[in-house]
Amino acid sequence: MRKILIIGIGAGDPDYMTVQAINALNRADVFFIPDKGDEKAGLRNQRLAICERYIKAKAPRFVTFRTPERARDFTDYKANVADWHAAIGKSYKRMFAEELGEDQCGAFLVWGDPALYDSTLRIVENLLASGAIAFDYEIIPGISSIQALAAKHKISLNRIGESVLVTTGRKLAENFPSDADSVVVLLDGDQTFASINDEDMEIYWGANIGAPEELLASGKLADVKDEIKALRERLKRENGWVMDAYLLRKAKDG
Repeated sequence: MRKILIIGIGAGDPDYMTVQAINALNRADVFFIPDKGDEKAGLRNQRLAICERYIKAKAPRFVTFRTPERARDFTDYKANVADWHAAIGKSYKRMFAEELGEDQCGAFLVWGDPALYDSTLRIVENLLASGAIAFDYEIIPGISSIQALAAKHKISLNRIGESVLVTTGRKLAENFPSDADSVVVLLDGDQTFASINDEDMEIYWGANIGAPEELLASGKLADVKDEIKALRERLKRENGWVMDAYLLRKAKDG
């Protein structure tokens, strides 16, 4: 039976690759590499560089596929995402049938950890449940941007006896959570942090963590929000893409 590996490759630094992930790379016959256009070619090139560095067992094939774009105009966010995932699933079905032999192993390389705000696992599960094509799959966890962010800033994600909430920029814009001491935010293309007015709020921010172009900033949110916006805009202009994360929490005396 076809086997699919969904491999977490860490937050950007090739040294974040786990031994389990490296072993998984060397099991794959075919790698499915998303192509998101010239603007984000760096993401594709980093995946290929990781493969070149760590694959020693055999010479696999690389199958590049164009990722369908999500509709920009919609009224129902979740329905829009479901339609987008269905379109990607059709691409997966075609690739598995045409590019992967029934006794072969294919692999997707996922930034960070496949279980944290990435859709590959969900799309693969839906395709398998549809019965359209038979395969087995395996998940290899990776170092997430959240772990890397905390390490870079030399902080603990949680304070003693307190909770941590992981959310998105979209959800943060709807309502700032009052029951979490520390709030980690991902997928905030709208820079929601800049709209928060709280003199006691601190932020620990990082973009393209682990990559050569990594940028970090921290401090009182009111003092550094404009700096972070400028850094983010510069990185996107110079690099073509930005993957950032940040932690927010109230400063405590002592």
